Amino acid sequence: MSRLLKPFLSFAVFVSLAGPAAAGEAPLYGYGTRPTQAQIDAWNIDVRGHDGVGLPAGSGSVDQGSEVFAEKCAACHGTFGEGVDRWPKLAGGEGTLRADRPEPTVGSYWPFASTLYDYIDRAMPFPNPRTLSPDEVYALTAYILNLNNLVPGDFVADKDSLPKVKMPNHDSFTWEDPRPDTRAEPCMTNCRDPKEIAITSTAEGKTLTPRTTGPLDDMQPK
Repeated sequence: MSRLLKPFLSFAVFVSLAGPAAAGEAPLYGYGTRPTQAQIDAWNIDVRGHDGVGLPAGSGSVDQGSEVFAEKCAACHGTFGEGVDRWPKLAGGEGTLRADRPEPTVGSYWPFASTLYDYIDRAMPFPNPRTLSPDEVYALTAYILNLNNLVPGDFVADKDSLPKVKMPNHDSFTWEDPRPDTRAEPCMTNCRDPKEIAITSTAEGKTLTPRTTGPLDDMQPK
């Protein structure tokens, strides 16, 4: 093959590969496969806390939750959410967050009831996460909320009722970062010239790092 023909063929191959992209189509590189809707749904399991967006269909009552809890949760968390050994408590702790030994339980600390569903669904039970059905997760959520005296004994948790539960510590959270540098609008046009910004504080010459004495003293910067 002549030396003049090689560059021409290389350019032709490049154009043929770039053709679909140039026409507005996504290029195909031969890697991976397009995920199915079932695969996407399997990953898309997050539940938004403040409004419960992402909660699935299904429901569970306090009584149903007590049975699931006894079978799959009580060994670590205790019959009434009091905790076993060093496993975390799920109930109690009211008024302890400012104490020397705070108890950040679901009832005393968590800001959203929907987050409880989300955590149980993705992480519990500890040895076998993601093995609970939506109805079982709803039932456990209802039972744990009842243990904390946040819902009555006839409460049924579902995607409509759960976001409406008001958690005791909800108003103690700060939802906006008050620092000025995080609230200011970024400058996009006519911004200040960086050369005009002066450094007003420096560690230079303040001997903030103590010098050693002895054989290594001569090795310290003068």
